[in-house]
Amino acid sequence: MTDKDYKQISDTIPKQPGVYRFLDEDGTILYVGKAKVLKNRLSSYFGSKKNMAYKTRTMVRNADHIEFTIVDTEQDALLLENTLIKKFQPRYNVMLKDGKNYSYICIKKEPFPRVFFTRKLIRDGSTYFGPYTSKHRINIILDLIKKLFQLRTCWLPLNEKNIEAGKFKICLEYHIKNCAGPCEGLESEEDYNNKIDQIKNILNGSFGTVKQFIQNEMQKHAEAMEFEEAQILKSKLEAFEDYQAKSTVVSTSVKDLDVFSFVDDDKHAYVNYLKIMNGAIINTDTVELTKNLNEEKEDILLYGIEKLREKFKSFAPEIVVPFDLGWLIEDVKITVPQIGDKKKLLDLSQKNVTYFRLQMKKDAINRAKKVTSSERILKTMQEDLHMDVVPFHIECFDNSNIQGTNPVSSCVVFKNAKPSKRDYRKFNIKTVVGPDDFASMKEVVYRRYKRLKEEGDDLPQLVIIDGGKGQLSAAYEILKDLDLHEKILMIGIAKRLEEIFFPEDPIPLYINKKSETLKIIQHARNEAHRFAITFHRDQRSRNAFGTELSEIKGIGEKTANKLLIHYGSVSKIKRSTRGELENVIGKAYAKIVCEHYK
Repeated sequence: MTDKDYKQISDTIPKQPGVYRFLDEDGTILYVGKAKVLKNRLSSYFGSKKNMAYKTRTMVRNADHIEFTIVDTEQDALLLENTLIKKFQPRYNVMLKDGKNYSYICIKKEPFPRVFFTRKLIRDGSTYFGPYTSKHRINIILDLIKKLFQLRTCWLPLNEKNIEAGKFKICLEYHIKNCAGPCEGLESEEDYNNKIDQIKNILNGSFGTVKQFIQNEMQKHAEAMEFEEAQILKSKLEAFEDYQAKSTVVSTSVKDLDVFSFVDDDKHAYVNYLKIMNGAIINTDTVELTKNLNEEKEDILLYGIEKLREKFKSFAPEIVVPFDLGWLIEDVKITVPQIGDKKKLLDLSQKNVTYFRLQMKKDAINRAKKVTSSERILKTMQEDLHMDVVPFHIECFDNSNIQGTNPVSSCVVFKNAKPSKRDYRKFNIKTVVGPDDFASMKEVVYRRYKRLKEEGDDLPQLVIIDGGKGQLSAAYEILKDLDLHEKILMIGIAKRLEEIFFPEDPIPLYINKKSETLKIIQHARNEAHRFAITFHRDQRSRNAFGTELSEIKGIGEKTANKLLIHYGSVSKIKRSTRGELENVIGKAYAKIVCEHYK
């Protein structure tokens, strides 16, 4: 979409909050954005592009038109943007890198519910707590629950009818006091569900309620002079208080809130999350986000907040952030603390996200040090060909024809020094008459890179032309016409002495015959030649069959093609009976073919 295109519609764009969408000519959504003032935000994509990121310019160039939706408030714009991104997953929007299978604690929806660890969310009405990023933390919580409450672990269908019928018997878990025996009616469903309620309080971070419940139960047993049971509860209370002490208590003045911190670099952004309930940190997570355009840090943090609150099912009435977001979130207070306990929490979160980014960078450096054989070969090729960049993406062209008949060309693609066969392309020559290799090469190079440029696809770093100076010069003219000659290095390889020619340089480069660079170039050249010859042979055979059949008076091109598709060769057609031919092309045409070959 050009500046001129935008000027034609700019008067129709309102100065109101809303959501806008860039779409390509097929109607595919490329990018979804929100704006407090639609006209002002959309205008920023057009006019001067001096400070605009390359991906943003590419997105605007690939867009065919803009659509927008007016809403009443900033909050409505925020919600609508989030919904559209989820639904359409546009190519240029910020994408969350989240490939982990997180862990959950499940309280099963059933009579006498079981409590267990799982990685699967099944929408059957069960209650799930999490996600937890640490399996170790889940084990600690489940061990605490096991110490505090006697719960069943069996899969028995403990409904009232089965229990009354005496279908089940107590097991070892009852005898070692891990279960109170609901299967034989030794524990009521009401008492069992009271324990489940306290387990939910623990998982929600409501420690005070659980502590009070245990103390009340202990008091009841003491008053009934059941001192052994009271002592057991006292031991459980001590275990619970020990667990609570190990939790990170922030402050008695801080209740329920979410804390978010932010750090970014050129390509990525990182958001850390602390979930605070009743003054304790009960969950934390850090996510990495890929920056696809030059989004503002406020927008990226807001995106991370929405994703994390949704993932952890948080409804905290307050969030703490390092800077003003510039947007309102419905029913949520946004705080940017300067001093006090909330500031300490924010500093703690900031330390976590900074450390996470350093770890990610360190991992990236370590991965970079592990150089593969392909990378080593390509580095050598970069040095041998005096390239500014490593040629991870290489393409090679070759022509094929016999005395100008059925002229075709091939383009083979190498990625990371290996053939990428799914990216191979073959071309029928459309504009050249007769055996003209130079013109044929011009046509296919133009068609290939004009399309890549228009669609914004990745361009190769190196293009190899199977031929000497003449074909190389012809192809290089096309690169200059498309203004790609400074982005792509093009070379030619001559068959006789395997010299490497560079555009506008009469002196060839001779590479050691044992060099890995020359082997890759030769491999690409040979693969392009094989692919072109195969395609040419197929075309020639198809045309030869078509010509022989079309010589039969009364048989047209469509009937000939139908026969070839069905039989595959003229020899099989000749051997077919009249009845078999009638099933394919009908009685009249079958009679003509049979009489011709009689």
